[in-house]
Amino acid sequence: MRIGLLTEGGYPYARGEARLWCDRLVRGLGQHEFRLYALSRDREQERAGWVDLPAQVTQVRTAPLWTAEVDGTWYGRRARRRFAEHYGDLAAGLCAGPAAGPGAPSPEEADRFRSALYGLAELAREEGGMVAALRSEEAVRALERVCRAPGAPRAAREARVTDLLEVGAHLEQALRPLSLDWCEAGELGSVDLCHAAAGGLAALPGLLARHFHGVPLVVTEYGVPLRAHYLGSAEAPPAVRALLAAFHGRLAAEVYRSAAVLTPGNAHVRRWQERCGADRAKVRTVYPGMSAARFAEAGERAPAGGRASGGRVGPGTLVWVGRIEPSKDLVTLLHAFAAVRLRAPGARLRIAGSAPDPEGAAYLLHCEELAGRLFPGDGTVEFVDMSGPGAPPLAEVYAQGEVVVLSSVVEGFPVSVVEAMFSGRATVSTDVGAVVEVVGGTGLVVPPRDPQALADACAALLNDPERRERLGEAARARAMELFTVEQNVAAFHRIYLEIAGRCPARRIAEADAAEPRPFAVPAELRVAGAESVEVTR
Repeated sequence: MRIGLLTEGGYPYARGEARLWCDRLVRGLGQHEFRLYALSRDREQERAGWVDLPAQVTQVRTAPLWTAEVDGTWYGRRARRRFAEHYGDLAAGLCAGPAAGPGAPSPEEADRFRSALYGLAELAREEGGMVAALRSEEAVRALERVCRAPGAPRAAREARVTDLLEVGAHLEQALRPLSLDWCEAGELGSVDLCHAAAGGLAALPGLLARHFHGVPLVVTEYGVPLRAHYLGSAEAPPAVRALLAAFHGRLAAEVYRSAAVLTPGNAHVRRWQERCGADRAKVRTVYPGMSAARFAEAGERAPAGGRASGGRVGPGTLVWVGRIEPSKDLVTLLHAFAAVRLRAPGARLRIAGSAPDPEGAAYLLHCEELAGRLFPGDGTVEFVDMSGPGAPPLAEVYAQGEVVVLSSVVEGFPVSVVEAMFSGRATVSTDVGAVVEVVGGTGLVVPPRDPQALADACAALLNDPERRERLGEAARARAMELFTVEQNVAAFHRIYLEIAGRCPARRIAEADAAEPRPFAVPAELRVAGAESVEVTR
């Protein structure tokens, strides 16, 4: 099969989300051919370059979301009239019904949004682009008209000119994929299926391929793009927040409606999808695939407790691993550890992570100062920088602890918890995101922002070696059953075959064929070395 893999801010770039998952998927399905269609998020991501691509990647197309030049397409009178009509309908759909919060739109609202979205896409195809039109004064006036219309939500009616300009700029960025030529017959229109590595904007080219060419769409979400938007726009003015929440909610509903199969990474994501209108019959939960091999040695040997501290971690060691930022709530962990020390005097705490942005660096400094006040001069708390070339191997960090702790207040899929489970370590985690689903009965789970509950759970495990060992063994067995790369790749292989088996063959015309052929990639074209990676932008 030929798969069109759609990404936003991730694979094949060396920096970005879902990069490792996509790479493992592509490498694990070497019997299929992959075409990559990637939207980049910033200049630094593009400068970092790509990962090494395997031979089954036969083409890469990229486009930036962070910048766009005016494409030189200026509409005539008829095209301007069509643009005003479709853009006005899309804007009006953002002011109809609830303008914020998750939830499926009414059938009328969904139909209006859908018609406007595909109408704009068709216009962009016919005219050769839409960037200039989306940046035009007509677009801003259309937003202003619907916000001032009778019945518009209060937040929209109170929108200022600056708010409308901000909303217009965001919509222009979000709708840039409509101007790309990715969905032509020789591109996404010729693949056997599209697989979007995230919902939201990453899936937009897949929507167009389905609408114009009937290509089935698979959408994988290991986080919730809609929820991320809500959290990211919390500080925006009310009108901006309401209108953009409506846009992303309508887009999510259309993605979920159009997808042949939805593959949430956990029950937390699945609940969001269903609340936004996803059909339960389409949903297949597929847990992220992670490499267990590098944690094998740690999983097969006892924790480090009881060793002398010279060069090794001493008895009763708690380990925290992750990206250092406020949502990880290390402040609560430090206060909890102060209570742990009263019940387990020999306990130590290792915080291993990196702070790749200014906010994280400031938070790390704050935590180091707090640790210095709570534990002055005794070396009880150690901060380990995992970002530099001298960082210890990740498996060794887990191996040197007896209990692994997660203290987050916001979390999607808890990667550090799964790595700890592969390492055979007992865990104490806060009840956020997919933690309970991942841990099952193999670890202790406590409420977030509750230092006393966190301390009680950690102390209980540090003082009970037999229970700690039982939980660690059970955790490793659960992780090996549910969260390996092998189970993830096998699940998607079954899904691909299921879709291929139930979707009718599409007859497409090829430039070198006298007659249409019934498959996107005829068998006679599968000759070793006949194709090479084509990179365009």
